[in-house]
Amino acid sequence: MQHIGACRFTYNWALELKIKAYETEKKHLSRFELQEILVKDLKATHEWLKDVNSQSLLNSLINLESAFTKIFREKKGFPNFKSRKNPLQSFQIPQHYTVDFETNTIKLPKIKQPIKAKLHRKFEGKLKTVTVSRTPTGKFYISILVDNEEEMPDKQYFDDNSTIGIDVGIKDFAIFSNGEKIDNPKYLRNSMLRLKILQKRLSKKQKGSKNRANARLAVSKLHEKISNQRADFLHKTSSKIISENQAIVIESLNVSGMLKNHCLAQSISDVSWSMFFNQLEYKAEWYGKNLLKIGRFEPSTKICNYCGFHNKDLTLADREWQCPDCITIHDRDINAAINIKKFALQNQNLIII
Repeated sequence: MQHIGACRFTYNWALELKIKAYETEKKHLSRFELQEILVKDLKATHEWLKDVNSQSLLNSLINLESAFTKIFREKKGFPNFKSRKNPLQSFQIPQHYTVDFETNTIKLPKIKQPIKAKLHRKFEGKLKTVTVSRTPTGKFYISILVDNEEEMPDKQYFDDNSTIGIDVGIKDFAIFSNGEKIDNPKYLRNSMLRLKILQKRLSKKQKGSKNRANARLAVSKLHEKISNQRADFLHKTSSKIISENQAIVIESLNVSGMLKNHCLAQSISDVSWSMFFNQLEYKAEWYGKNLLKIGRFEPSTKICNYCGFHNKDLTLADREWQCPDCITIHDRDINAAINIKKFALQNQNLIII
């Protein structure tokens, strides 16, 4: 906890210094200027910072510089001050730590005793940055970045038979171009009644009391359970899709824009499309599979996949519709998944049979 607090303090101190320097002198303080002030002045006035790994403090300055870079490169907002009330707290250690698989311990700098840990798996390679994080339920996790020096596999050949199109939804989590569907588990909605009860109990507790702390912990544990259930489902689903297909086609959705619809925002957050797409993307890189994307404005839902008729009158309430040209009855979502696959393969100049 001391390391987390010290790194948070350093980050906030550097952010405040940068803001004041720009307001008074129109000067942009670089990370190296802040680093010099940190070593010469800040540690002299705050001696307790010397009890914390110095590289962790310097890493806070690197994180701040990265946050400012993202303002322009990724159009992110201005960096905020870190609060001790943030749900997830963490600090980083770039080097000088050891992992012992025989005793299941990790030795971190400036911490005298080795830390007992449940090691997820053994690994070999060059150890890089380690991130120590604390969850709202008081659990500590250590994530270790390891460079195993292995090259990413080459992309596998794919054709129409080894490609699958995926349309995502709220009623059904995923709909495939082969007609299969995966139900939406709705972890948040199924736990909503219990969550409301716990939140109501929390609201009635006196601020600062031990009972309020216990009530807050109960709410955090339920949120953590929901998050873990969702992550487990997404990992299993994405891994299965990647292992069974050489190419996967998805639609580029504006999820952040969809969340502005207050009627659907909770359901969209619960289904977590962005996390699902992200997992498909990096797992496709790991295993040499192909992830294809079509534009978000492609009319995949309104086009008949048999004759190409464009049904402009189709609404969100229409779950099935009949093509007036070829008289084919379409399941809305399966038709969309087939068209998503078709559009992608046409862009790849592949022959669709």
